[in-house]
Amino acid sequence: MLRRLLPAIVLLLLPSLADAADITGTAKIRDGDSILIGSTRIRLGGVDAPQADQLCLNTKGERWTCGVAARDELIKHTEGKTWQCHARSIDRRGRTVARCDVDGEDIQKWLVRSGWALSYKRISHDYDADEAAAREAKAGMWQGAFIAPWDWRVRNKKTPILGATKPPPGAHAILLASASGPVAPSPDCTIKGNVNSAGECIYHTPTSRWYAQIRMRISKGTRWFCSVEEAEAAGCRETRR
Repeated sequence: MLRRLLPAIVLLLLPSLADAADITGTAKIRDGDSILIGSTRIRLGGVDAPQADQLCLNTKGERWTCGVAARDELIKHTEGKTWQCHARSIDRRGRTVARCDVDGEDIQKWLVRSGWALSYKRISHDYDADEAAAREAKAGMWQGAFIAPWDWRVRNKKTPILGATKPPPGAHAILLASASGPVAPSPDCTIKGNVNSAGECIYHTPTSRWYAQIRMRISKGTRWFCSVEEAEAAGCRETRR
């Protein structure tokens, strides 16, 4: 009986996330909704932003690396400022899900209202009004055409195309692809990921032995990563050669 009660007693003694101390400091921006403060990986809660290699269409219907744009706009907006994040939970990747203020500003609200993220309605409706305002103003991604980040991650071919621009024929094929073509989407995103014959995702840094031999082709499932942490969070391991 005591053995059965011990786990419950331990859980009661542990501080809850709701009572945990805030995580404060300057942040390294991984993408539009993922940051690093010290050694803590944080996922911004209540919103969903495009990943660094997600593609959108611009106002002319041209291919646009909106995931890089979302990340870069967040970097510019928060540069040199102090983050204060309150933990809410831990996600399946081991990241702390948190609500964050940057110099007193609700940064999730800013991301959604600026059009660089969507309200993550399956989790929260806190930013629905901000999304409506961004859509009305054609801000950020809303100026062109895109698919929701949660649909892009699973390559949902039936997802609606969002935004202000009338998408050209074949837009779904463009929007469901990734920026992981021959050229890195950003000078900061030069880690190569590929899938080996065993189906494992392997990442190669620029100093890896076979880095130059890895040909980046979307059809082959290759992908660019902006950091080792991002590659490992996607389930990839470092090459052994």
